[in-house]
Amino acid sequence: MTQLAEAAKPSTPQNRQSASRAQTPKLTQYTRAFVGLFRRDLHVLRRELFPFVIRVCMNPLLFLFVFTYVIPHMNAGAAMNPTASMAGNAFSTVLLPGLMAVAIMFSGIAAVALPLAQEFGITREIDDRVMCPLPVPFVAIEKICFSAVQSVIAACIVYPLAYYVPATHPTTHISNWPFLILVVALASLTAGALGLTIGTSVKPQQIGLIFGVVVIPITFLGCVYYPWAALTHIRWLQVGVLINPIVYMSEGLRAALTPTLPHMNPYLIVGMLVASLCLLTWLGIKGFLRRVIG
Repeated sequence: MTQLAEAAKPSTPQNRQSASRAQTPKLTQYTRAFVGLFRRDLHVLRRELFPFVIRVCMNPLLFLFVFTYVIPHMNAGAAMNPTASMAGNAFSTVLLPGLMAVAIMFSGIAAVALPLAQEFGITREIDDRVMCPLPVPFVAIEKICFSAVQSVIAACIVYPLAYYVPATHPTTHISNWPFLILVVALASLTAGALGLTIGTSVKPQQIGLIFGVVVIPITFLGCVYYPWAALTHIRWLQVGVLINPIVYMSEGLRAALTPTLPHMNPYLIVGMLVASLCLLTWLGIKGFLRRVIG
């Protein structure tokens, strides 16, 4: 009788929608939810595109203007840039890959760590995200993926600045486009994973302190303004900076864009970027689950 009664129920749009949802594979539901979160973040970025561009441009623009335009026009300008001798007195050639790496790292961290500080704060906006029909770890992964998009855009913005602002244009030669794309993609994802790890490891009110205590030091010790090979005479530092993921970002971009400069082995670069990405993603997701669930 129960089966007959249920069969006799009128087929309403709500019933048909519920049945259709039940028949939809979970993978499709997860994909739609993931894309929905991604499009939402993309819409927010589109609205705040101008502040994003200003944030990306300001630091490298000032650095390039002073060190690759003002100083070369001064007397003994080349002597003030001892690293420039590695690139035929064109310090801009040494600097271009490093500044792109810094742009990738800063954009990736800022795109994840700073919003998380707000979402885990008083507003608890993170609760709205985790209520979507998507496993909680994939909410964190979506943040990493979207931050990678911002990092790629930042690298594309910095490249023309680093090329046209210096008094002497850098010498670049891309002989392996797949390697360049791979390095940019891995570096962008690693930056987002580092941002997730930082954003879930510290209290929201301490996020500004982390930029001064962690982000700035790893930038200056990330082979941004000099190749890793230039540290040969400071062996302890050359070995110590190998734990810094920015080193592999800078060296990877240096190998892809300026292969005539000294750089690490490309296989080592890719391997360490993959290892850094896996480790930081695991730490970030673990911290994200602890902050959201536990």
